[in-house]
Amino acid sequence: MDFLSDVSLVGGPFLWFSIACGAAGGAYLLWRRRRSWPLVVVASLALSAGIVALVHWFLVDLMATFSENLPFETLAWSVPAVAAILLCAARFPHNSAKGRSLSVLAMFGVVLLSAVQVNIYFGLNNSVADLLGTAIARIQPLEAGLKRNPDGKPSLPLEGWKAPESMPGNGILRKADIPGTVSGFTAREAYIYLPPAYQTELRPSLPVLVLFSGQPGGPADWLTGGQLRLQLDRFAQAHQGLAPVTVVVDPNGSASANTMCMDSRIAPADTYLSQDVPAWIKSTLDVSNDPRLWAVGGFSFGGTCAMQMGTAHPELFPSVLAFSAEREPALAKDRNKTIQDSFDGDVEAFESRTPLVLMQQRKYPGSGVYLTAGETDHEFIDYMHELANAARDAGFHTEEHSIQHAGHSWDAVVRGMPGGMGFLAARWGLTQ
Repeated sequence: MDFLSDVSLVGGPFLWFSIACGAAGGAYLLWRRRRSWPLVVVASLALSAGIVALVHWFLVDLMATFSENLPFETLAWSVPAVAAILLCAARFPHNSAKGRSLSVLAMFGVVLLSAVQVNIYFGLNNSVADLLGTAIARIQPLEAGLKRNPDGKPSLPLEGWKAPESMPGNGILRKADIPGTVSGFTAREAYIYLPPAYQTELRPSLPVLVLFSGQPGGPADWLTGGQLRLQLDRFAQAHQGLAPVTVVVDPNGSASANTMCMDSRIAPADTYLSQDVPAWIKSTLDVSNDPRLWAVGGFSFGGTCAMQMGTAHPELFPSVLAFSAEREPALAKDRNKTIQDSFDGDVEAFESRTPLVLMQQRKYPGSGVYLTAGETDHEFIDYMHELANAARDAGFHTEEHSIQHAGHSWDAVVRGMPGGMGFLAARWGLTQ
């Protein structure tokens, strides 16, 4: 069973299996119409493209299920799947029982190929374990022995830290509920990475990194698509077991909710993230209380949220990692709908909480921000440049990087994270 859990969904035999299934399925569906297959191909693809475009308009512009357009690559790969469904449905009443079975099987082959390619683009589920959530389900709750100073022993300073021989080689993951004591907000479980140095008898006073995922999504996305443990273990191995205690927090409450990380009529999300979360971390975990050693980061919606926290609360989060952040938080592409639903149409109330407006009004001489976006993610590349220019003008120490051959995907995060961690290491004084 463990072998099955480790099977890759983005490469190796399964990828080639999906390609074979898609090619065979498409060939069978077209072979059934071999006398007019050029016309059938053009007509089915054109009709499918129209259906995909209509559904995209319905979800994004009408229903506001997503606040931004879906990536072109994912829409393009949806077209052959819809075409296969149409071709199968068109012949279904005229086929024999055997023909119907083969047509359905062929259709699922094409749908499988499209689904695999969309998953490869987003980079969220890299293995069967990621898809089924089995690895996440095995993460243990945070136990008493890993909480703050269980033996009453003081933390050691980072300066002059030497890794003891008994220190483990890798970090560990735990989960915990962070209550909305002040805000009343109800969040999903948070996931916590504790580096090797945290597991020693005398813990050093470690930095803190708070992370947010995209929307829709949840904290577990950082563990699957973001490969968080692998990323931080590599950082720790290069820094004598030192890495930030990392807490992946839920700012939404459910996979489909969107609080925009603000205090609004939707939810008291800002109060939860700026008061409840830091208070819980400081009272529960052995971490540094020096605000200069605290950072916040995220991807997509989470990157926008990180920018909000870093501009609204620089005293808490003076360092920001913003992966593929939006120019401002949004519920829908229609800005008026966002403002109406969250602040009863009060434009000033909404804008006073957005990073671009805050960076026009305030200066951030001690803050730093590291921004990235996928090179092919043109809309978010523009957002990155706009945010970076505003941050520089506001006094942020700013870096911006485009990730080559990446789009709006977790691949951009995985490949951008080492640079982001290097950015934090320099600000925290952690040298290799």
